[in-house]
Amino acid sequence: MYKAEFDKHIQAKKISNALVFFGESSFLIDMYTKMLSNIEDANILTYYHDAYDYESAKAHISQGSLFGDRNILIVKTEKKVPKKELDTLIAICEKNPDNMFIYAYYGSDHKTYTKGFSKTKAMSVRFFHPKDYEAQNILISMAQQKQIDIDKYTISHLLNIQNGDIALAANELEKFTIFDRTITTKDVDNLVFGLGEINIEGFITNLLQKKDFKDDLHNILEHGEDEIKIVTAITAYITQLYMFNIYIRINGAANAIDILGYPAPKFVVDTKANQAIKIKPQTYYALHELLLDAELKMKSAGSNKSAILISTLLQFQKIL
Repeated sequence: MYKAEFDKHIQAKKISNALVFFGESSFLIDMYTKMLSNIEDANILTYYHDAYDYESAKAHISQGSLFGDRNILIVKTEKKVPKKELDTLIAICEKNPDNMFIYAYYGSDHKTYTKGFSKTKAMSVRFFHPKDYEAQNILISMAQQKQIDIDKYTISHLLNIQNGDIALAANELEKFTIFDRTITTKDVDNLVFGLGEINIEGFITNLLQKKDFKDDLHNILEHGEDEIKIVTAITAYITQLYMFNIYIRINGAANAIDILGYPAPKFVVDTKANQAIKIKPQTYYALHELLLDAELKMKSAGSNKSAILISTLLQFQKIL
């Protein structure tokens, strides 16, 4: 089923105690996993990625509680758990309705789970990236929970700044909890624009594509970003691409968990993988040397940081 149908089951309080979450939106998978496992006094066992152990997972979900509370098993992974093991864990839940099993799958092979549990009581839910209005409603609800006074137009502005990435926008909401007044678009510009990762990444993407960067750079600097921070952000991004490059050359394909240490949306992984393989290893060395040298010059330059930055970025594009 999809999110809309699942929401109706939640509203009617008719959800299974065995849940399989998958799809394109890691944010929604995380959100629903957290929401449905937020049960007072529950005994929660969570496995992240390679830490999953079938025997101990089965033991946890099989046992009854001595104190009448619930045992909850959560498995979060990009790698598929064997179907036979999932079937067994689901069957155990069917026999023990007091316990709960949530399987949060962040990988890209969705076909297996679309109808793979139709003969069981498990609910299998595919989460797509939320549409604009859905993302706005989710963020408004989150803001209300945090007692942030912000309207839908300002929320829309926040989402636009983050290129529609609801996870980044949700993280930025925390910055506004300090205000005891209505949040404005100006507040968003002041607190988010210069710091939002996706804006810097968009700028770096244009830089890597050898596009003209001067207008974008001017906007970033106008919104208060520091030249040294821009250089360190580019260095960090290039370092990450180099990690992708090495991993792909050794293993043949990118794996977000192994490279980044956390699951990332498929489109993000694909984008960085494509960027990474276009740059030769020796070019990475030259780019790092250029950026580190520029950072050192800026820290002792005084008022010439902007000139050093522009010169560095032009050299950066020549090296590519």
